[in-house]
Amino acid sequence: MTYEFVYDERLGICLPHLKYEWEMYSRETQARILFEWETIRGTIPDRINELEALINEKQEKLGHEEDFTVSCHLNREISELASVINDLWIWFRTRQTIEMNE
Repeated sequence: MTYEFVYDERLGICLPHLKYEWEMYSRETQARILFEWETIRGTIPDRINELEALINEKQEKLGHEEDFTVSCHLNREISELASVINDLWIWFRTRQTIEMNE
């Protein structure tokens, strides 16, 4: 297969892995890839909402935490979740089009 979608544990979604440059794929293959990607892409806002809920929970814990070491750990977890959300937004904005050249 010249492309596949591989689950990314950190992001919690499948990402496209293309063996060739986009323009090298036929229109039919581009259409198949885009169909799969748009299906996955449509789940990204829900995934972001899940992560935002986790951040809110951790921020609530942080607001009541008195142990400095635990506070640092919570801050690190919140930072990582925010980084994942940022990366998901980048993927959400990634769009390709089908090449119309014959």
